[in-house]
Order: sequence, then structure tokens, then C-alpha cells
Amino acid sequence: MVTEDDLADKTQYNEYTLIINLFKTMAKVITTEDLKKKIDAGDNFYLIDSLSPNSFEARHLPGAKNVPNSPEFVSQFEKEIGAAKDAEIIVYCSSATCQASVQASNALEEAGYTNVAHYKDGLAGWQEAGYEFESQ
Repeated sequence: MVTEDDLADKTQYNEYTLIINLFKTMAKVITTEDLKKKIDAGDNFYLIDSLSPNSFEARHLPGAKNVPNSPEFVSQFEKEIGAAKDAEIIVYCSSATCQASVQASNALEEAGYTNVAHYKDGLAGWQEAGYEFESQ
């Protein structure tokens, strides 16, 4: 274990601690192919679109529910979805460069959810693979 005394200064120690804590809470990543297989197989999981309601209405992945990323994400998720803490949850947003799903999945893990995955390629990856969307 690295202690504050092992590093040159307090700033370096704080940066080190931040990086370690990020790795502790980073959700696992699921690929486009694996997510498509889960959807096609009818697996039991929660698929969460963390984008705005307007984006969700325009298009979303099959079976997804919309819980926009916000400071109240976890409370909104618990109110609208009501998943058990050990339920499988997959969160996505628009693309690999979008951070909404990263923040949302990390927030779920920090709230005690133990089976959270991040679909990092999001809508862009789904479209690139040639898969169908749903809309409302």
C-alpha cells in the first residue's frame, strides 16, 4: 500500500488516491456483440439509456429504459426502475466519447449496485454494427 510519505507531496498522493478510487468503481465494459446476444436471447437485465428524454424518444436500443444522467441519477433510477442491488444493469449513452454512461454506471456502483456494466460504444456503436433501434 502506498502511503502519503511514499510520494513526493500531498498533491501527488491525492492524484494517486483518485486514480485508485476510479479503478475501484469502474464498471465492467460490454461489447456491442455481447449486448446484442443478450438482447436476442431475452436475458434478464436492465438496459439503461442515460441520455436526454428527447434523445431517447428519437431512438434507443431495444428494451432500454430512459434514466437521464444527472446529479439525481441514482434516486431517479431507484424510483423508476426499482432494480435489486445485485441485478444485472447495463448503461449506455451516445458513443465511446460520451461520459454520461460512465458517470451513471459509477454512481450505481457507488450506491451499492454490484452487477453494473457499461456499454461504451453506445448508440454510435449500435448503428455502426447495423442493428435496429426503437423509437417512441
